[in-house]
Amino acid sequence: MSVKIRLSKIGKTNRPYWRVVAMDSRKKRDGAYLDNLGTYDPITHEIIKIDLEGIKGWVAKGAQCSPTVKKIIKMSKKTTSTEVKKAAPKKASKAKESTNVEAKVEKTEKKPAETKKAEKKVESKA
Repeated sequence: MSVKIRLSKIGKTNRPYWRVVAMDSRKKRDGAYLDNLGTYDPITHEIIKIDLEGIKGWVAKGAQCSPTVKKIIKMSKKTTSTEVKKAAPKKASKAKESTNVEAKVEKTEKKPAETKKAEKKVESKA
């Protein structure tokens, strides 16, 4: 029995939605599977859930991944690494902080002048 890790369609017509499954290579695309390893939405290119440990376990037992599943695994690794980078932003240097403060001061100085112009327009219309 040759086990493949591949996609199985569970979506509707014109609204595909795929399940990442481990199944016998002789089974139909949407046939009975051995293990559900994740889900993928191709329209939004979003990996809803993926069990990387489960995939590693099946590969260790001799299962082979389809080319599409390999791409999905790469995408999931990229998204987890970018999420980690976003979660821990770098601290801004003091020079950048001072320029940010100066920019905020300039913005606040412009606001009263703009409101005075708006008030004059309202008074002239009334």
